[in-house]
Amino acid sequence: MNKTVRKVAIIGGSRIPFCRSNSFYIGHSNLDMLSAAIQGVIERFSLDGRQLDEVVAGAVTTHSKDWNLAREALQSTTLSPLTSGITLQQACGTSLQAAMMSAAKIATGEIDCAIAAGTDTATDVPIVYGRKFSQRLVQLSRARSLKQRLAAFKGFSPAELKPVTPGAAEPRTGLSMGQHCERMAREWHIGREDQDQLAMESHHKAAAAYESGFFDPLLSPFAGVLRDNNLRPDTNMQKLSELRTAFSKDESATLTAGNSTPLTDGAAAVLLASEDWAQAHGLEVQAYLTASRTASVDYMNDEGLLMAPTVAVAEMLQREGLGLQDFDFYEIHEAFAAQVLCTLKAWESEDYCQDRLGLNAPLGAIDRDKLNIKGSSLAVGHPFAATGARIIATLGQILQQSGSGRGLISVCTAGGMGVAAIMERP
Repeated sequence: MNKTVRKVAIIGGSRIPFCRSNSFYIGHSNLDMLSAAIQGVIERFSLDGRQLDEVVAGAVTTHSKDWNLAREALQSTTLSPLTSGITLQQACGTSLQAAMMSAAKIATGEIDCAIAAGTDTATDVPIVYGRKFSQRLVQLSRARSLKQRLAAFKGFSPAELKPVTPGAAEPRTGLSMGQHCERMAREWHIGREDQDQLAMESHHKAAAAYESGFFDPLLSPFAGVLRDNNLRPDTNMQKLSELRTAFSKDESATLTAGNSTPLTDGAAAVLLASEDWAQAHGLEVQAYLTASRTASVDYMNDEGLLMAPTVAVAEMLQREGLGLQDFDFYEIHEAFAAQVLCTLKAWESEDYCQDRLGLNAPLGAIDRDKLNIKGSSLAVGHPFAATGARIIATLGQILQQSGSGRGLISVCTAGGMGVAAIMERP
């Protein structure tokens, strides 16, 4: 049976303040933070006691006990316990992908409403033993006699007790994301000054957004914190230029702690629905999620780890019959200032657009005054899985306040993937 494709409404979102890891959220877990972000959406849109069709959420760094984080989190809120929870993970694209998946179900009529969310903490990380000692513990748990218990520790060395903490390196290359981005910056000739300039602008834009009250509806206080603690309103080019490089001691290195996102704790959530459901519940539509695309690059064979958004955006624009300049706002996730600048330069490159993207001409340049106008990850921080939901909620409010317009979302992720989406307000 043919079904009419329905419009997917973004109602709005909420997040807890983002904090540098090992600062204000010590003692709080992903479950705590995700529950708080979802509860913020509940309170903002009067969903107390309501049964939603689903909550889709995830985290990148998780404990084994978090076997269905989304379901456990929603049961810690005032949503109806009849609401289903689905946990997924796609690195830094997690909550944007969650929104895309729920949006597809809303568009086809399978569901009417959903919350998409993400959380991450580098403070409450799982610390485990190495494989050899872990296997001894498994053998010990199965032992039924003293002889078997003693056999489990035959050849034991105290070195086996050294804990293994989660690493930031790509499993297949052994390089951190920052090291990969250094390679990209060299390949695309992205200088230190340009990176610092973008970072400074991000902080100043976010600070101005706070002063104007833009973030007030989007933030729910948590653990006594009222605003993002990575934000540096007084940062300037002089301060940024004095920072040491963070990922390489090579003289050509350009990435620093100032033009890269810090390890961050936080959570964000956003409410999506059909127009009919929104109207039935008296909720205003901020914008519509109209298109999305996921792409990957072969970073094992010389493609830049964080260049996949260039592909995702290009493919999405072709499908939608749009040009890169057909947008009023651009929300490009600032994992690193260099990543954003590499992406913009690639879209302007005739060779790259022809050889890699299969286009007849470059996508071209964007109006930089339309880029991340309320600041982005370099200023507010980047709890991996939460960033997509933060961006959707931010762009939704921008479009609502503007009255109309079209916005582009671009998020790079670990593993050489990119997630892109389009939001519009007629």
